[in-house]
Amino acid sequence: MSSSEFAVILAAGMGTRMQSAMAKVLHPICGRSLVGHVVAAARGAGLHPVIVLHHQASAVRENLGVENIDFVRQEIPRGTGDAVRAALEALPRQGTVIVMAGDAPLLRSETITALRAAHGDNAVTVLTARLNEPAAYGRLIRDAAGLPARIVEAREATPEQLAVNEINTGLYCFDIAWLRSVLPSLSAHDHKDEIYLTDTIEHAARIGRAGVCVHGDSVEVLGVNDRWDLAQARGIMQARIIEAHARGGVTFFEPRSTIVDVGVVLLPDCEIGPGVVLEGSTYVAGGARIRPHCVLVDTRVGEGVEVRSHTVSHGAVLESGVRFVGPMARLRPGTVLQRGARVGNFVEVKNATLAPGATVGHLAYVGDATVGENTNLGAGTITCNYDGFTKHRTEIGANVFVGSNTALVAPVTLGEGVIVGAGSVITRDVPADAVTLGRSAQVNKEGAASRFRSRKRQP
Repeated sequence: MSSSEFAVILAAGMGTRMQSAMAKVLHPICGRSLVGHVVAAARGAGLHPVIVLHHQASAVRENLGVENIDFVRQEIPRGTGDAVRAALEALPRQGTVIVMAGDAPLLRSETITALRAAHGDNAVTVLTARLNEPAAYGRLIRDAAGLPARIVEAREATPEQLAVNEINTGLYCFDIAWLRSVLPSLSAHDHKDEIYLTDTIEHAARIGRAGVCVHGDSVEVLGVNDRWDLAQARGIMQARIIEAHARGGVTFFEPRSTIVDVGVVLLPDCEIGPGVVLEGSTYVAGGARIRPHCVLVDTRVGEGVEVRSHTVSHGAVLESGVRFVGPMARLRPGTVLQRGARVGNFVEVKNATLAPGATVGHLAYVGDATVGENTNLGAGTITCNYDGFTKHRTEIGANVFVGSNTALVAPVTLGEGVIVGAGSVITRDVPADAVTLGRSAQVNKEGAASRFRSRKRQP
């Protein structure tokens, strides 16, 4: 691996302003952690990530995984300069390296590539942007000739320096050999006993090797410091995701009310209604219609499928040609609906397969079951799959009719063509082509109703 393929990502801090038990870089935004977005941007620019850890190090490792990532530990958090010094062990002796903040999720790969291109023979090149309200960002101070002289942190800046609107974005490109030589010479700042990476700009300026790449999109470089920043970044990221899908052929009826995670795949000609939430690895094929206020998590929706309003699905597969699901259905992990199947309102399906043409119209629970082709389960059908200790399966053959308000007590098998009378409790296997009725005999007592009411009215 060449030296130009490395990015050091600073993810060691606690993020106290988040007021959270969770490390700041682990907070999610559109289906990925803050630092996960930064890693994705680095990889998109062809860089190999080196993550600097300290606070909740094991949780950050778990969040990012270990494939094609190096991790180093900053033993005592003493600022950004010390964090980069800890990362040197994972870098080659020479070449260039990008240093990135782990809390800047909006950064694009193209911007990283542009910074590398602008670096040239500089010792360090910093990406800056101009903000109308720079707030707590460090200011880039230029000399009389307009060349970069140093970066001043807002807390240490004079009123004149605070008036400067060119800010440090926290994205740098370094010559690695020079970085190795200068880091040991950086001194800690008294008020926090921290070593600032920003001090490298002044060192490079003294030898005429400090560079600046001014970025025109001030929104892209915003970092996340507190929950309000997180909310703002999420809104920006969400708008980006939905715009990209819309320009790729997806119809959104009310994009401002729609949530789509970064890992969701939407194909051209699918339709997404108002208030829809699409999370995780959800996939929606062309011609599919997701009606208002549905929530789909890790769900695969095939071509032409209609998911009716207020349906919730997690880990289900709706194959192409499924007629419809919902409204107000719930599909749980392990659900597979095959071509022509139908699931109606107030139906819950879990770890079950509905074969082509199978129908569960309304008010039913189908769990740990197989439902054969063209079988119909009437309203109120329940597969009683749990005995308090173990889950059991229900096997239902093709062309079966199950009458309303039937309980199928698993483990139980219904053969092909079976008819089950309404209100039955089925506890034993039923052979193919049989009619089965499992309910108590009805007894009519003529005139008993009047006698009952008469007794109740007596004082």
